[in-house]
Amino acid sequence: MDTVVSSSGEASRQNSALPMRPDRRIVAIDVLRGLALFGVLSVNLIMEFRVSIFQQFLSTTTVESRLDHVVDAIVSMGLEMKAFALFSLLFGVGMAIQFEHLAANKKRLSLLVRRLLILLGFGILHMCFIWNGDILTEYALVGLVALPFFFVSNRVLVGVCVVALLFYAAMPSWIPDGFLGPNEAELEQYVRLATSVYSGGTWAEVVRFNMAEITRFFPLHVLVAPRTFGLFLLGAFAWRSGLLRDPERHRHLLVGAAVLGVVLGLSMNFLETPGAGSPWRVLAPAVAAVGTLESVVLAIGYGATCIALYTFTRADRVLALFGPVGRMAFSNYLTQSLVFGWIFFGYGLGQFGRLSSSQAMLIGIAVYVGQIFLSHWWLRRFRFGPMEWLWRTLMYGVRQPWRIRNASAAG
Repeated sequence: MDTVVSSSGEASRQNSALPMRPDRRIVAIDVLRGLALFGVLSVNLIMEFRVSIFQQFLSTTTVESRLDHVVDAIVSMGLEMKAFALFSLLFGVGMAIQFEHLAANKKRLSLLVRRLLILLGFGILHMCFIWNGDILTEYALVGLVALPFFFVSNRVLVGVCVVALLFYAAMPSWIPDGFLGPNEAELEQYVRLATSVYSGGTWAEVVRFNMAEITRFFPLHVLVAPRTFGLFLLGAFAWRSGLLRDPERHRHLLVGAAVLGVVLGLSMNFLETPGAGSPWRVLAPAVAAVGTLESVVLAIGYGATCIALYTFTRADRVLALFGPVGRMAFSNYLTQSLVFGWIFFGYGLGQFGRLSSSQAMLIGIAVYVGQIFLSHWWLRRFRFGPMEWLWRTLMYGVRQPWRIRNASAAG
């Protein structure tokens, strides 16, 4: 740093702005974030970039190959909502790490608020001018609501987390008719319009339609916000409890959570709500609520499985490949939006509504593999991804060290 430290208080403030040394990073968290990012990529690609997100609410079906059905089933049963739940959990972990890192800084609260407001600014720009499926805006807003709870005890933290997740589970039974939008005929017409604009429009036309469509996304964000809030707090508790900091001490808990979370979560995919004529119809609200929490259970199972495999098995060598992708998750997430926008929208290749699920997934895998190589190359030369560096610099108001000057400094 080029600034002059004039007092111990100033030294503490400046030290908290320094990046964490590579040898102090918990690589398993980066690995998990990198894998979660692939899940987010897959869902975004198949369900939002390839076609209109509202197409899933139509009863009409399209002709697909057997491979397309397999891809759709994997994304729907294994990744949809689950990848975002895991990403939300990890965002809570990241907030808790930042909260702890700034413990000695008198401006901790203002810095953390500033961090989230900057993320909100990035999210709004991304949502309006690149792609309206953005999650950064929601994370920033929910993060501001969750931040005060990082000051409470673990008992209160867990209690609020449970209440938030139960509220999320109960929400579907309270949703009024028409909450998600127009009837099917109007929605089908809207999907055709979206396909026409996104596949053939100029950049200005796509952006204009993209911004107008944001209001249609609002109900979806309202439905998922309580879950995001609860998972932020759950991620904070996972960090505080030492589960991620010292997994060796929690081996049995991690393995148990991995097995139970994956088995129970996948089983909940097949849970059917009793129909009106069933003698069990009185249990329908409870069954629906349990099914809603399936994404949370499976996300916990995925996370525990990854941490356990990385920590306790030889799979760490393979899994470590995904660590740099996770360290640059912010940059990689925005890069995916730019690349897929160019591939699918009219100002680029205009493939919106024209590719099958399997074709789109092949493109997604190719993009993600490219990001693995690029992330490794980048982090051998720089301490942060470009967006991570800009985010930290704006947060602290101090230009962050960026380049790695020699191999030893890179850890």
